[in-house]
Amino acid sequence: MQKALVIGSGIAGIASAIRLRHKGYEVHVFEANSYPGGKLSAFTKEGFRFDAGPSLFTLPDLVTELFELFGEDPKNSFQYEKMDTICNYFWEDGTRFTMPSDPEQQIQDISNTFNESSTSIRQYIKNSKEKYELTTPIFIERSLHKVSSYFNRDMFSALTGIFKYDVFSSLNQVNKKRFSNPKLIQLLNRFATYNGSSPYKTPGIMSMIPHLEMNIGTFFPKGGMISITNSLVQLAKRHGVHFHFNRKVERIVHEESMVTGLEVNGEMIYGDIVVANMDVFSAYSFLLKDIQPPEKILQQERSSSALIFYWGINRVFEELDLHNILFSDSYKEEFEFIFDRRSIHADPTIYINISSKHNPKDAPSGAENWFVMINTPSDTGQDWDLLIAEARKRIIQKINRVLGVDIELSISCEEVLHPKLIASKTSSHQGALYGSASNNRYAAFLRHPNFNSSIKNLYFCGGSVHPGGGLPLCLNSAKIVSNLIA
Repeated sequence: MQKALVIGSGIAGIASAIRLRHKGYEVHVFEANSYPGGKLSAFTKEGFRFDAGPSLFTLPDLVTELFELFGEDPKNSFQYEKMDTICNYFWEDGTRFTMPSDPEQQIQDISNTFNESSTSIRQYIKNSKEKYELTTPIFIERSLHKVSSYFNRDMFSALTGIFKYDVFSSLNQVNKKRFSNPKLIQLLNRFATYNGSSPYKTPGIMSMIPHLEMNIGTFFPKGGMISITNSLVQLAKRHGVHFHFNRKVERIVHEESMVTGLEVNGEMIYGDIVVANMDVFSAYSFLLKDIQPPEKILQQERSSSALIFYWGINRVFEELDLHNILFSDSYKEEFEFIFDRRSIHADPTIYINISSKHNPKDAPSGAENWFVMINTPSDTGQDWDLLIAEARKRIIQKINRVLGVDIELSISCEEVLHPKLIASKTSSHQGALYGSASNNRYAAFLRHPNFNSSIKNLYFCGGSVHPGGGLPLCLNSAKIVSNLIA
């Protein structure tokens, strides 16, 4: 039996291990941390449970199909529910909007709240779906770096519709062309943050992202986001995948352009296949020092990072739900600060996730667990102690203004995650959450491929390589790697 070695147990590494085991490989996963999941992990503090990383769950079929590979009924191991409310949106002038999951109600409510034509809204959502369905088979589910990907019917269909994709306009330009209400434009612009980019730079094809929420819906896993990690790890173990924690990989070993294994804690581990589920910049910097790195790819602009406050809140807010966004009054300037000035704007957009709304065990009775996040630049040497202190003060002031409270009186415990800590915990270069940014119309083609062209049987998965960051894309990267391996 051939042996596959996986570096890292992020969600893409776990999914790759499962798929390779299904192909008949003996699979070993080496993880430097004492726990699996990478960014998709969790912790508890003073009776509050927090999902540490990704908080939005879309496209659940990408998870459940991993169980189905082995003939298992996913419902026996992993359950989730569809949300009736997608997100609550708040603005400083008192405007509030709750996005329902029902498509017809969605169109009616958007039209009524933002005074936009229901016909225009319906067409926008339809176009979002068409873009997604045309491009996904090409740009998300296949390697863009194999010639064979370009000679098929799907590619022909995609290329004939290229001018429908708005690749030569920014997402903001697309949204301004369709609508006049600045708040609705801002709401639709926020989807650029799904891959850590700026709506004023990322191409208009990103207007396909709303399809994930507005047409398909958002979901919540029973037990929280960590249940995705835990259920998949248990699935992998049931079928013979070996996990090795606290085992830091020090080198990818290769001879005559062929991978031969890994050096782990000074020990040589031989393998036929190596799959690296770590930031590709770090992989070349630390594990492949003996080869020439792809400088042009690695020097691309980094995606945004995040500053997250995990707050135990000793009261309940009825006006909030699982997903909540408090918008900045200076949205364009906020992204200029992130990507051009490499700092944090004085009025950042605030995302609040409260899993205890749907999993009451995540907080004590009469309390809530708040995951409070703002987008930040990646770490390029900023004074984070100063930036964090200033941001915390401004976040609290904004929550107080928008919700009419004194939130600091309700904070009973706190943990903080920032770009430097993200980098140290996950080996993400500069703490960038999605590897390189997508502030370029050619970004999809410039991401690192899922394989190494000079070392045979060396593959890459995860958010820093094709097709990109975020749970759905990471799971698709595992699928691409599996399809590349015989």
